[in-house]
Amino acid sequence: MISHNNFITIDIFKVYSVIFFAILCSSCTSETNNSVREKPNIIVLYADDLGYGDVGAYGAKYVKTPNIDYLAKNGVKFTDAHSASATCTPSRYSLLTGSYAFRRKATVLPGDASLIITPGTMTLPSMLQKNGYTTAVIGKWHLGLGNETVDWNKKVAPGPLEIGFDYSYLLPSTGDRVPSVFLENHKVVNLDKTDPLEISFTNDPKQPNPYKRPTGITHPELLKQQADEQHSGSIINGISRIGFMGGGISAEIVDENLNDVLLKKAVDFINQNKEHPFFLYFPFHDIHVPRVPHPRFKGKSTMGPRGDAIAQMDWTVGQIISTLKQLGIEKQTMIIFTSDNGPVLNDGYEDEAVERLKDHQPSGILRGGKYSAFEAGTRVPTISYWPGTIPNKVSSALWSQVDLCSSIAAMINYKVDEHKFIDSQNMQDVILGTSEVGRDIMLQESYTFGLRFKNWKYIKPSSKDYRWVDEDKGIASGIDTIEKLYDLNIDPRELRNQANTEIEKLQQMRSLLKDIINED
Repeated sequence: MISHNNFITIDIFKVYSVIFFAILCSSCTSETNNSVREKPNIIVLYADDLGYGDVGAYGAKYVKTPNIDYLAKNGVKFTDAHSASATCTPSRYSLLTGSYAFRRKATVLPGDASLIITPGTMTLPSMLQKNGYTTAVIGKWHLGLGNETVDWNKKVAPGPLEIGFDYSYLLPSTGDRVPSVFLENHKVVNLDKTDPLEISFTNDPKQPNPYKRPTGITHPELLKQQADEQHSGSIINGISRIGFMGGGISAEIVDENLNDVLLKKAVDFINQNKEHPFFLYFPFHDIHVPRVPHPRFKGKSTMGPRGDAIAQMDWTVGQIISTLKQLGIEKQTMIIFTSDNGPVLNDGYEDEAVERLKDHQPSGILRGGKYSAFEAGTRVPTISYWPGTIPNKVSSALWSQVDLCSSIAAMINYKVDEHKFIDSQNMQDVILGTSEVGRDIMLQESYTFGLRFKNWKYIKPSSKDYRWVDEDKGIASGIDTIEKLYDLNIDPRELRNQANTEIEKLQQMRSLLKDIINED
């Protein structure tokens, strides 16, 4: 296995011996099985709220990330790859559907939201299912579950199994929202029927608590981390959450063990499916709030719980790599490592993320972060890794996570109907490191729209007030009542608005955006 601090390689002779044995055994199988086996296993490691400058390969100094750095040193490190949105639910929607989230009006969901991907929709996992893959999602979901009202004490559906996953083990929404339980396929894990689970959401946590469980407002002395008013609902494991939760005590999560539980499920899935192609979508909870890493990672960074959570995530990446090596399937597996949006420090809990930052720059040289229309809202650490297939290089090609659907379809030689994956472009050669020709045009979603056209960046004005991003979160939102235009070649921090001087370019960008969003 991989240590907390170092990536331990294994004897190269043993690696080749395992591969030779696998090839020898495969010669005894049918032609059909050989054809299927040529398709790579695919793992998407999806960090949460990880900024462009938050890992060593992208410049981090106060937290060590040897395993993510290992991927970067042996794969393609992208410097201009993007999540589809600056917030989590929309990015996840686009990654799995190949469609921009605004087309579904997908926004950050409450904990009791219905499934926003309609069963029957062509998705990345359902496409892979049709092509002989076993598929799983293990981790943070946050795409809604059920139709309208969910009874958590019965079968919770529709969900991942209805949109292309063969297996799911989920944190239903996020760690800072109830229900604070695991959901395996259609059932809450370890739920005692004599203690039924109930949840309730309100926009005002000061409203009367419908359940007996203490809240962050009524019992702040029980908290491991103090929280803002929004996050001061029911207390589970010493952490207050958004919303109220009644019952379900036997099913409660323990935040410190959350990552270990998910990792074990992921390793089990890989072991169980090592003989045939699999797709594993592994959306971490780290480093989303509440940041409560396992005690063994305390002090692994100098930045407190946020930095320690990055170290925990990196260690988990190492465990996945180690599992592939031990099974002899590393060269048959493509890994995509990326994040759902840019970074945020102060996001509801007092965990010293701001106080212990020092001169660490979560966004690197970029401006903005989570929620922001500036580049750091969506430009995130992104690495493709596939030993023996993907070269070691740094790529400046422009592409988006919405492109994974069409790109992976091309990798397995599956022709997608033109009415599916409508916003996804085939970036296969970019991801495999054989081309630097990425997108010319790319939409960026936040609380407004941004548009990249090569080195130019346009931000659509908004009449709504998003000063809370700047003031409460300490993040430059980039959202204003005026148009913004930047030349990223000379102004990568987006400090010099050229909307009043580059009139022709402004009009071109405005027109390109209207074409994408079908705006009159």
